[in-house]
Parts: sequence; C-alpha cells; structure tokens
Amino acid sequence: MIELIKGKVVEIQKDSVVVVSNDIGYKIYTPNPYSFKLDEQFVVYTHLHVKEDNLTLFGFLDKEEKKLFESLISVNGIGPKSAMAILATGSVSNIAQAINSGDYKYLCKFPGIGSKSAQQIVLDLKGKVDIKSYSGNYLVLDEVHDALSVLGYSDKDINKVLPTLDTSKSTSELIRIALGKILG
Repeated sequence: MIELIKGKVVEIQKDSVVVVSNDIGYKIYTPNPYSFKLDEQFVVYTHLHVKEDNLTLFGFLDKEEKKLFESLISVNGIGPKSAMAILATGSVSNIAQAINSGDYKYLCKFPGIGSKSAQQIVLDLKGKVDIKSYSGNYLVLDEVHDALSVLGYSDKDINKVLPTLDTSKSTSELIRIALGKILG
C-alpha cells in the first residue's frame, strides 16, 4: 500500500526512525536505525503490516532487504519482529545463501529462531530467494562485516558504519575506513 517514503529523518530510536514527508511524521520500524542519519533525506522502502488492532510501518534502505523481509514473514511462524531480528543481525546475502543451501545452524543463530523455525524457513523459501538479487555491494560489505567481527567489534558498532562505506573501494581499504569510524 505504501511502497516508499522519501523524507528527512528527524528522530532515531532504538528500533525505529521518524521520517517527515510532506509535513507528516511516520514512525518506521527498521532493522538498523543507526544506518540512518539525522536531518538527512532518505528514500525508505516500506511494508505496511496490518493486524486487526494495529498498523505498523516497517522500512528498509533498499529493495532487496524489503524483499527478503516480505519473504521471511510469509513463512508460517515467522512474524515481523522475528524477521526484523534476522535482518538486524545478518546480512541479506548471507541469509539468502543460508536459506538456499539449507544451513539451519546459521539461521538458528538469530534471536527467536529455533531449529523448527529455521527448518520451516528453509522448507518454505529454499529456491525462492534469488541470491543474485542480493549480491553486488552486499558481498563486499559482508567481507568487511566478517573482518570486523573477527577483530571483536559488536554487530551494533559494525552496522552503524557499514551503510556509510563507499563500496567502490577495495575490501581492505573499506576495513581500514570502518575501523577509523568505529574508533573515531
């Protein structure tokens, strides 16, 4: 229903951002709110989740992340909160690859995802999640993420700097830049 919102981020909360567009403020739940910057314009790809007593807007910085979110919530037993937790702690390409390869152990590492849920995700989505659409910049950013994780940095710190990186640079250069921003 609401495909995207283009506007200025006026507030960042622990699980959401407030985006003002045409004098209306939208609270949008997002996997990594710290990937947004205050007082900057963004295009946020949205999914409106409708329950009988609640309308909730979920937002993503790119279409691939939104597409994976919508695939995950189509799985029986996986709700928006679980899908957001998966996207907040994993990269889109790694999640897609784990689904298509049947890697239950990788999927079980996410908060709230046990072995039954992981098996259901693989059963419902294997072969339906196109890895090609999740490649490109994600592969470089995955390498940077993995390198920073090995160095002992938290996902929270890493996810704050990843969206700010220029993926046209080499992986080693991006790691140096990310370290500078984390330590900065």
